[in-house]
Amino acid sequence: MSVSSEAVNHEVQTHDHVFLGDDHQRNERRIWLVIALTTAMMVVEIGAGTVYGSMALVADGWHMSTHASALLISAVAYLYARRQARNPRFTFGTGKLGDLAGFASAIILALVALLMGWESLLRLQHPVAINYEEAILIAAVGLAVNIASAWLLRGEDHHHHHGHHHGQHHDHGHDHHHDDGHHHHGDHGGSDNNLRSAYVHVIADALTSVLAIAALLLGSRFGWSFLDPVMGIVGALIIAQWSFSLMRSAGGVLLDVVPSNEDLPGEIRGAIETGRDRITDLHVWQVGPGHHAAIVAVLTPEPKEPAFYKEKLGQLHELSHVTIEVTAAA
Repeated sequence: MSVSSEAVNHEVQTHDHVFLGDDHQRNERRIWLVIALTTAMMVVEIGAGTVYGSMALVADGWHMSTHASALLISAVAYLYARRQARNPRFTFGTGKLGDLAGFASAIILALVALLMGWESLLRLQHPVAINYEEAILIAAVGLAVNIASAWLLRGEDHHHHHGHHHGQHHDHGHDHHHDDGHHHHGDHGGSDNNLRSAYVHVIADALTSVLAIAALLLGSRFGWSFLDPVMGIVGALIIAQWSFSLMRSAGGVLLDVVPSNEDLPGEIRGAIETGRDRITDLHVWQVGPGHHAAIVAVLTPEPKEPAFYKEKLGQLHELSHVTIEVTAAA
């Protein structure tokens, strides 16, 4: 089976590999807004702390700067992925850049948890005097900023949106009926580990503020100064768990791991393996939020054009790129 060179050349010119999520630009804008909010709060705290001689305000301001830096990783990843989306050097597009950024952010979050835990242990061994009123005020302001940031990053990224079907495909013929076909479905959402990493950073900071306020209120009321570092240890353990979960999720995408709850491979087999057609080799992996690619090798006594098998997979909206290999059975 073969097609004319003109048809193949036309397809090569119109075929792209843009596998960004539906909400890519919206998520990018929201992260820049959160960075602006965090940076403004950082400047205010450092400025006020310098003017009024409050080291607690200055310290929290620099703490805000670390979160702004971590969020910057997510924002730059969105920007770069969007600008390079049609760069042919990225064989399967830039959809997984967000997972790379998410993995990097998870490592930073793990380091933050480690430092929190270590500092809290030191405070347990060597307690320091606490200005409760000032500390509570700073924690409350920080919590308000984090609540606003979390609202901006709220989780529509976990919703799935299915798009329309594009009829683009490649067909490459050989004498032994070994044919390749490609097709695309419309853009759709899916779990965005880049946005998730930014959200986890914000929620982790909000958690530390809540725990700090609780410890400070109880400490000021009953004199339990030990609660402050104890809450720090509790927060560090929770953040470490969140970090591990994010690292595992983003790392799985980067290593092309098929999640145990992913039913797409089974759906592909169910669609193709009808009659005497059998799949002899199947590879499925994620190429972007809500986008998957697949290589399907079909063995059949009655080989047909790749378009025939592509049509069978047309209802699987998560499939954005498919290569069909058809081999005639002996």
